[in-house]
Amino acid sequence: MNWLNSEAFSLFGQHIKWSDMIGNVIGLVALALGWRRSIWTWPAQFVSGLILFAAFATAHLSGSAGKQVVVMLVATYGFWQWNRGRQQAQDGSIAVRFATWRERGVLAGAAALGTLAVGGLFTAFPTLSWDPWPDAYIFVGTIVAMYAQARGMVEFWFAWLLVDLVGVPLNFANGFAFSGFVYVIYGALVLWGLRDWWLRSRAAAQPALEGAPA
Repeated sequence: MNWLNSEAFSLFGQHIKWSDMIGNVIGLVALALGWRRSIWTWPAQFVSGLILFAAFATAHLSGSAGKQVVVMLVATYGFWQWNRGRQQAQDGSIAVRFATWRERGVLAGAAALGTLAVGGLFTAFPTLSWDPWPDAYIFVGTIVAMYAQARGMVEFWFAWLLVDLVGVPLNFANGFAFSGFVYVIYGALVLWGLRDWWLRSRAAAQPALEGAPA
């Protein structure tokens, strides 16, 4: 598996690794499939996590490898959740909605407490991460975003935007340049996906409003 961490090519003075390129291209496809509300977003995320896990484990980046294990677990949950609820929308795909204020509070609280816990763990064991707190923020933010996506919440796009704000500079700093470039593309896809899910959630709520008693 050493070839995964070998150089594929150079771009703008940055050395692009095969694992970084393949894993993140598949991750990009997974995000696009999520935008289209396709259940295949979850197998794609699982494969992306598997490739990146192998790459990070080979490079002895235990924290990043551990993150990919969690990504694969959440991808499995997401596939189960969407497969169970895929008939909720009229077109046979997953129905999307805005989270309730209680759900938003739970997501925000889990993100904050999770970041503190993981950041503390990474700080106590420096071999797990080169950048404990930014890495913990991305680690937990990714899990929260994927969970919200599994539940069909529009807020998952906002979570991805917040992850991107830290993920882009962190990946460039750690030598995973292709991840940095892909995160920029993620940002554009997130904005388009946010608009699409936002409009769909409003359209889904409209019939209920029209049928409500005056």
